[in-house]
Amino acid sequence: MKCLVVVNSKGGNTRMVANALVDALEKAGSEAVFVDDPAAVDRASVDATEVVLAGFWTDKGDCAPEMATFLERLSGKRVFLFGTAGFGGSPEYFERILGNVRKHLSDSVEYLGGVMCQGKMGAGVRKRYEAMLAENPGDARIQAMIDNFDAALAHPTEEDVARITAAAQRALGV
Repeated sequence: MKCLVVVNSKGGNTRMVANALVDALEKAGSEAVFVDDPAAVDRASVDATEVVLAGFWTDKGDCAPEMATFLERLSGKRVFLFGTAGFGGSPEYFERILGNVRKHLSDSVEYLGGVMCQGKMGAGVRKRYEAMLAENPGDARIQAMIDNFDAALAHPTEEDVARITAAAQRALGV
């Protein structure tokens, strides 16, 4: 099976997951072409593939505009989504994000499924949270944001990557 793995990764989390996906697909006998920029994907590359695996970082509950544009241009393809989000939240939170990203796919696309995991955030995010807490001492919501930031530092974990890889392989039947 010929797969196109297209990634939009801001901090490297989604790229790390994508690299593991490419390795797993190739070990399973599939051909996997990796493109690290959705804007760089040409029509011929999409036409020559059976399945598109689209990886994204979460931007305000959705994928970034570059990935949205890429997804909106796909037609008649089988698509699997995978992503990372700084806020770990819950399975329901991840499903809501996947639902938002899925809205960028046309009706002609066969959606094979999607999966997400938490990803670490840049140090500037924690500094912003700390400044917010300094302005609002004792604010439980802001403290929870700092606690989530700290918990996210270990992600994506090996378990996260294995779970995403397994979900993609199941969806593709490889």
